[in-house]
Amino acid sequence: MVIIFIKIKYIIKKVMLLVNIKPGTRYQIDSIDCSDETTIRLMILGLVEGTEIELISSAIGGDPMEFSVFGNTISVRREQARRFSVSPV
Repeated sequence: MVIIFIKIKYIIKKVMLLVNIKPGTRYQIDSIDCSDETTIRLMILGLVEGTEIELISSAIGGDPMEFSVFGNTISVRREQARRFSVSPV
């Protein structure tokens, strides 16, 4: 009887939310929690999976946040930015 052991390696990807990104670095939207109307409106504006996004600035206190998407700027409240998970490009 031959026993073969297979070692499976899992890579755990740390989830990064749009609310936590750093200015000046481009990110790609990986997933969206679209459980409310405001998030759906942001998706209509172009914040969909696969879109590249960059944080330009934040207001005092961090809310709202200003992003560059497709060469345009869009302001998003921190509450809504928590619904988008991203990864660095």
